[in-house]
Amino acid sequence: MSTQLTTPTDRQSTEALARSKGEPNWLVALRGQAAELTATLPWPKPEKVKIERWNLTAVGQYEATAVVSSISELPQTVQELIAEGTENLLVQKNTGAVWSKLSSELADKGVIFTDLETAVKEHSELVEKYLFQAIKFDEDKLTALNAALWNGGVFVYVPKNVEVELPLQAVLYNDKAEATFAPHILIVAEDNSRVTYVDSTVTVKDAVTEAFTHPSLVEVFVKPGAQVRFGSVHSLGESGVDLSLRRAVVDRDGRIEWIIGDLNDGNTVSDTKSVLVGHGSTSDTKVISVGQHKQQMSLTTQAVHFGKSSDSNMITRAVMRDSASAIINGVTKIEHGATKANGVQAEKVLMLSSKARGDANPILLIDEDDVTAGHAASVGQVNPEQVYYLMSRGITKPDAERLIIHGFLAPVVSEVPVEAVRDQLNRLLERKLEG
Repeated sequence: MSTQLTTPTDRQSTEALARSKGEPNWLVALRGQAAELTATLPWPKPEKVKIERWNLTAVGQYEATAVVSSISELPQTVQELIAEGTENLLVQKNTGAVWSKLSSELADKGVIFTDLETAVKEHSELVEKYLFQAIKFDEDKLTALNAALWNGGVFVYVPKNVEVELPLQAVLYNDKAEATFAPHILIVAEDNSRVTYVDSTVTVKDAVTEAFTHPSLVEVFVKPGAQVRFGSVHSLGESGVDLSLRRAVVDRDGRIEWIIGDLNDGNTVSDTKSVLVGHGSTSDTKVISVGQHKQQMSLTTQAVHFGKSSDSNMITRAVMRDSASAIINGVTKIEHGATKANGVQAEKVLMLSSKARGDANPILLIDEDDVTAGHAASVGQVNPEQVYYLMSRGITKPDAERLIIHGFLAPVVSEVPVEAVRDQLNRLLERKLEG
């Protein structure tokens, strides 16, 4: 069985494990402090979703992971996600990295792409400067839990003026409920650099049937003039709870693009936030999700504007079937002094069953006069007139409904920058929509 704990971890055992892995003193101390906080801090409280009723403490235990010598040794589920001929790839299995490769061309330019556990040893000062700066480890129980337990993970560093033309790809998978699965992803893009990062977070098919919790954090730092494109597809098993918090800090004229597919089979909390601190900074966020059976999902996108002439756009589209429910929150906050800022958001939910539920909550918090902001939200069934039109062209009703749903989700699916991951997303959509 997976580990069920009232207090997920304790300071002494957490620090001992960190020392045994050769982690630097600053990280040992941070982990220990976070472990203590897990006993006192509350869980995050997403709108209208009582996650405290979920099994949130099935965090498992650390297990050393052996590397593989060839991609062919990885499960077929994982191999299908890897773009053919990819040179820049990282694979994490449960608690640690089993494959890591970066092209010599990018390495010669100073690009770092490795697992975070390796990075804290080989680039300690650099990691210390950024780790838990976009997300503070004492924000709530989730952030403290990740700080205490994170393993494997991803570290990306792109030097000033360097453009990474091909996507960096990571696959993070679990095949054992008893093993801790808590990655932390840290991306730093220096001035005028460009990078695309794409990951898939998956449960190996039929490998995990017992409860597990996936507390995952992402921190992205976009320096002046830099551009980061971040794509992620989550498809964890039905017995898992996915708690994923993502945050980007965007400096002057920087740009962050989020492309998120929340296609888990279990309960999900997904929160993606851009903090636009620099003048002229921009954020574009696209999220899709499909819920089925009795899934409960909380999907939140946020943009906080501090910089003048900053711009944000957020699109969330969800399809709910059976008795699934989704609470979708879009939050645009324009702080005082962020003149000429522009924030736009749209949340749309398509329900395929009378028992399915979807709530779309657009929220605008404006503390400045000279700005523009707008929102749109809709919740409803498949349009019968659209179905009728397609059927009049000789298409069957099930195929007509499927075409409409795919069209509904297409604005996000088409943006995924790695073909293998885009194919995965389409396969997941077909499976979840067909039930």
